Amino acid sequence: MRHLAALAAVMLTALPAAAQETKEIGHVNTALTNLGLTRSHRVVVERFEDPKVRGVSCWISQARTGGLSGMVGLAEDPARFALTCAATGPVQVGAEARRGERGERVYESDTSLFFKETRVHRFIDEERNAVVYLAWSTRLVEGSPHNAVAVVPIR
Repeated sequence: MRHLAALAAVMLTALPAAAQETKEIGHVNTALTNLGLTRSHRVVVERFEDPKVRGVSCWISQARTGGLSGMVGLAEDPARFALTCAATGPVQVGAEARRGERGERVYESDTSLFFKETRVHRFIDEERNAVVYLAWSTRLVEGSPHNAVAVVPIR
């Protein structure tokens, strides 16, 4: 019984954590693992909304490790992702949206059991009247240079 509770805790921590709800749009398998007996390596596409900027949707694709370790949430996903954001209605930046050089986190997804995440931060470029989204990978000890950027004009 104790092992079952530990497995459930591991699986819950492997779920994406985000400032708001995400929706998986789809995925493709990139490599078969264990002769098809476990989940394959894949690339997953998810959509999320920016809770403080109305009229913007973002889509992020991320590599997900398959196999037994990937199924139970013990694998470390590679820091490979792409990001695009688009105006899906009139873009309205809320007054509570953080301005400044540090931006504000709007998305987070665990990519390993401990110490590694994919994050998306929002920046407001008031000079060019645009909202800028930066996806980046964290890593506790050595950091990670992997990143992607998307820009949505405010009209």
